[in-house]
Order: sequence, then C-alpha cells, then structure tokens
Amino acid sequence: MQERELKERIRREGSFVPNDAVVAAVSGGPDSMALLHLLARLAPELGLRLTVAHVNHGFRGEESDADELLVRTCAAELGLPCRVARLDMPAYIRETGMNGQAASREQRYRYLASVARECGATKIALAHHAGDQAETVLMRFLRGAGPAGLSGMAAERTFANVELIRPFLRINKDALVSYCETEGIPYRIDSSNLKRVYTRNRLRLELMPTLTAYNPRLEETLGRLAEVMQAENAYLAKAAEAAFAELVRPAKGGFAFSRSAFAGLHLALQRRLIKLLLDYLATGTDKQEDFGYTLTELAREAVLREGPPNFTLDLAGNLQLCREYDRVELMAPSEPHPFLHYIGADDAGSFSLRLEETGGRLVGFTTRDRKELPNQGRNGRDYAIFDRETLEFPLRVRSRQAGDRIEVLGLKGVKKVKDIFIDEKIPARRREVWPLVEGDNGLILWLPGLRQAAHSVVTEKTRLFFCMTFIGFEDEPLGSNASQHGFIG
Repeated sequence: MQERELKERIRREGSFVPNDAVVAAVSGGPDSMALLHLLARLAPELGLRLTVAHVNHGFRGEESDADELLVRTCAAELGLPCRVARLDMPAYIRETGMNGQAASREQRYRYLASVARECGATKIALAHHAGDQAETVLMRFLRGAGPAGLSGMAAERTFANVELIRPFLRINKDALVSYCETEGIPYRIDSSNLKRVYTRNRLRLELMPTLTAYNPRLEETLGRLAEVMQAENAYLAKAAEAAFAELVRPAKGGFAFSRSAFAGLHLALQRRLIKLLLDYLATGTDKQEDFGYTLTELAREAVLREGPPNFTLDLAGNLQLCREYDRVELMAPSEPHPFLHYIGADDAGSFSLRLEETGGRLVGFTTRDRKELPNQGRNGRDYAIFDRETLEFPLRVRSRQAGDRIEVLGLKGVKKVKDIFIDEKIPARRREVWPLVEGDNGLILWLPGLRQAAHSVVTEKTRLFFCMTFIGFEDEPLGSNASQHGFIG
C-alpha cells in the first residue's frame, strides 16, 4: 500500500481538524511506527501538534528497554516531544490478581489519558489494524457476545474525555510492515506475541490460520461483520434509551416499570432494556460486571413468566428483581425498617408529618366548621375525618406489626390488616412501609388510602372535627389498586 493511500486513510478515519493536539501511542512495533511516521509527515499539512507516548511495561527486561530506546530515538529524529512511562507490571499483577493483558491495557490507557490531559490533546491515535479487529471479533464470538461485543473496536470512541482514534482498522498488518520496509522505518517485534500462553496469541497463531483455510478473506469478513454490528448496535442502543424514557420510572434504589408495557416490546428490545437497567444500577467493582446473555435472560423471563404475582429474585452484582402484580422493580436490595411517629394533642390543630419511610406526608387540621372538610365531610380513601373529642392522644403513626387487626367502619367484627393488604393487591414490600394510625389506646383508627376504623367516627353530635389526609408515595405504585386511591407521587 502506497504512502498516499495510507495518508488518505488517516485523513478520513482520523477526523482531524486544524491545530488538533494529538497523542500518538507508539509501542515500537511496525503498525505503531508506521502510524507515527505518517502522522509526522501529515502534521504540517493538517496542522497537527504531535506528542509521542510510550509505555514500558517491564515484562521483557532488555527487550522492553530496547523498544523504549527505539521510540525515544525516532521521536527525537522527527523533532517530536516524547513521554515514557516505566511500569512494573509483574508487581502490579501480583498485587491486584488481574489478568496480565487486562492489567497492561488498563494501565496503558490510563497513562495515555494522563499524557493527553497534560498536553491539552483532544485525540489519542492508536495503531490497531484489521488483524487486531478480526481477532477481537472472533474472540468475543467465542465467548458468546451479542451485537455490542461483535462490534469489535470502534474507529472512534471517547475515553476519559479524550477521543481514541484508530485510522488503521481497515488496513491489514502486511501492508503496514511493507510500508515500513519500503520507507526504511525501523521497528521491533514483540517476542511475547509468539507465546501461546495468551488467548489472543493462540487465536492468532492457531485458530485464525485454520479458519482462513475455509475462508481466505476471513480477516476482511470479520471486519465487515464488526461494521455491520456497530450500526445495528447503535440503533438498538438508541431504541433502548427511548424505551427507557417512555416506560421506566425511578424508584427507591433502582427503577420501576410496568410488566404489561414491557411485554409489548420486541424481544430484542426487551433484552436491551434489561441490560441497560442492569448497567445503570451497577456501581463500584460491580460496574465491571459483564451483564451478559444468561443474566439478562434470567431477568427478562422472570418479568414475563406466569406464576405467583409477587416474588423477589436475587441477581448478580448485589441487585434484585421484584415483581409485584404489574409492577416490576430492579434495584439494590434494602431491608425496610420499622418506624414510629407521634401526633400530640397540641399538634392536632394543624400539622404536616413527613414520612421519610414512604416518601409521603400526613397532614391534618381541626375545625368546628363542617364546610371546611373535604367532600362536605363524607369519608374518602385518602383522607379520614374523626370526632376530635373522642380521640385518645398522642396518636401514633407506625409501620405494621404481626397480628395487626382493625375494626373496619361499616363491617361487623375485626379484620386482619394483612388480609386487607392482600384484598387491595398492595405489593408485599409496600406493606412493610404502609403507615397505620392508631390511638393511644392501641386501637387502629385508619389505614390511609384503604380503610377507616369504627372508632371516634363523626356523628350528628360531633362538635369538633379532626381531618387527616395522606399524600402518597414518592414513586407511583404501577398496576396496584393503590393507584386508584390517590397514592400517586
């Protein structure tokens, strides 16, 4: 391949603009040395400000030092500033327990980003070529990757607020070696590339030649597959973001959505939306978790399967999926804590009680004028009116306890609070933070939004009215009867 054609590829694939500050990542191999020389020759024409960066990983002793010397020498001959990092990767790998290649890649990219920041560079040029792309796609295929993995390496992507550019992704290594030989550009061969202890090396040295016997244009085919997958993956990612915006709502510690709405999505979009939610929720070390097919499908099938309307499923990365009738939540698990608040007699004139446990509020006031009462004093679901003079203060607003019972207004006898929750299809986790109002005598007076008790009720003889109103939960309880009772955040 002629220099003119290589330069044109760099112009087109590098997306440079005049006066761009660029860091050229140079290992000393033929691909990166070709990139360095081509960028140096294009710099005056394109107005580029180049800085050479090299990482000496310390794996190969004198060989690594010789690589470093070559890069320093060539940079000096080209009149370019050169930054070098000398790392003790063997020690770092022992300390962290990381895979050698993964650790090296992590440290290399971290250093390149730091050089870019120091130089004010907006781009880092990398010399990955068509062979590297083909190996990446094939390796991910063998691991069971989907469209995102089969997209391979992007020609451009953002890393640490810097653009990584790979202008050689459509050029094979032989062309780059030939260019170096023709132009007399020195380069080094990394002897570790011949060691079969690394997966990528075995794939390059053993599997690729075998598969090439079946398809002589395998490298080109895999590169084309990556380009197709990049476009389709971008489309699916955009569709998943749109579905997220339309269907998903924030919930405490995670996200909530309607099972029936989710079921209406295409299978491919269901999987992408679940994976998107899992990725959003992952934090810390879990951020590196590969939420792949098995976990995504486990969660998707749990959302859609027929069976018990309420259940909780533990997922990887310390996450939980909870289904409660039509409501589905993906979240970090948390245990509800019992709560207890008091409303004293002195507070009853007018009060507003914030219930941190539910995200709602309980407000109330006392009046002698029936006209000031909601709905002309008739009972409602989200408010309750009592005979103030028969209430026993302080009132207690608390979480439910085992065995709680209420004498429901209009019914004979008492009923278990648990049974009322079940009848009203209140989700299991919601029951643990649903407020109960009881008098100082221990009698439950009201289940906000559900039932009022037959105690301290208003009669024709009532002279002083006490009205309480519950103002919903922070997040809307999708698909439960509570949405009919004013429990909307």
